[in-house]
Amino acid sequence: MIDFNVPPFAGKEIEYIREAVAAQKICGDGMFTQKCQAFLRDLLHVPAVYLTTSCTSALEMAALLCRIKPGDEVILPSYTFCSTADAFVMRGASLVFTDIRPDTMNIDETRIEDAVTEKTRAIVVVHYAGVSCDMDPIMEIAGRHKLKVVEDAAQAIGSTYKGRMLGGIGDFGCLSFHETKNFSMGEGGAIILPNLDQRDEAEIYREKGTDRSRFFRGQVDKYTWQDFGSSYLPSDLNAAYLYAQLEEYDRIFADRMHTWEVYNEAFKPLRDRGAVELPYIPETCTHNAHMYYLKVKDLEERTKLLAHLREQGVLGVFHYIPLHSAPAGRKFGRFHGEDVFTTRESERLLRLPLYLGISEADREKVIRSVFSYFD
Repeated sequence: MIDFNVPPFAGKEIEYIREAVAAQKICGDGMFTQKCQAFLRDLLHVPAVYLTTSCTSALEMAALLCRIKPGDEVILPSYTFCSTADAFVMRGASLVFTDIRPDTMNIDETRIEDAVTEKTRAIVVVHYAGVSCDMDPIMEIAGRHKLKVVEDAAQAIGSTYKGRMLGGIGDFGCLSFHETKNFSMGEGGAIILPNLDQRDEAEIYREKGTDRSRFFRGQVDKYTWQDFGSSYLPSDLNAAYLYAQLEEYDRIFADRMHTWEVYNEAFKPLRDRGAVELPYIPETCTHNAHMYYLKVKDLEERTKLLAHLREQGVLGVFHYIPLHSAPAGRKFGRFHGEDVFTTRESERLLRLPLYLGISEADREKVIRSVFSYFD
């Protein structure tokens, strides 16, 4: 069976974990945490990035920094992972789901403003498959209504919008380093601060409500409990694993992009026949080859194709069930406007195996298996 995903391994992960152990500093904010954060700051061209225990943790920190409180409303797409919503529900917010664009599967920027009310406090955008939302109009809407913008860039490290790295455009950005992502620390993430106005506040939330980070920088003579917070620091062992991959950023990026491009070229005849739709990349965007997906006619055909692939020894998967149709989505939110594309498009989409080091033979088998279904 060709797996859908194989966690990335660049080569020096075990060596760096040993170095972290030898340094006798394996808790949070050790030397590899600092190295990862410095790399990400340079990559994203932002003043502050903090590793977290997950992208979920980063989103929770973003909700805290947005000062979300019970009764507030947050606008977001329904087509996303539950963590996007959970972080704001935990602060007592009501969720306002809006429809997506069928071309990118991202939030439809033209539907956002109509969903704004006097209770709205934030817009949460999700850059699906590493392809950017249309950020300029979203930032303009946020500016007019004095709203925060949180970028859920879990899938989007290295992707750009009009030359700007995703995660560094809104008020806060959140990355994922889960084992299914382009770069992994097993479980982990990062919060991005495009400006330093809330750096001290972010550090307090991340350090269990204390000013411990300022103490380690010599800015205070002792650290104390300042506010509420949690333990959002990952182990330096996890950071050591991640840093081995960040050092190989260009090679990993190129490897994934090659697979993406091989798939995209191979499936053009099926697109031309009208059998499938291929991913769409707007001219204003570059992507990071996070995933490769196909869209087929409908849910019935997707179910049959996934079963066919499994029979051929290929593990394909579908993706999110829209949140507004889930029990928790109905409990904590509402869908604003008409669900024209969210459910329909989500039922047509299936993802193909794509990971660092997938062999040419396995890529060709995936391609042959898809064609054999339609032929």
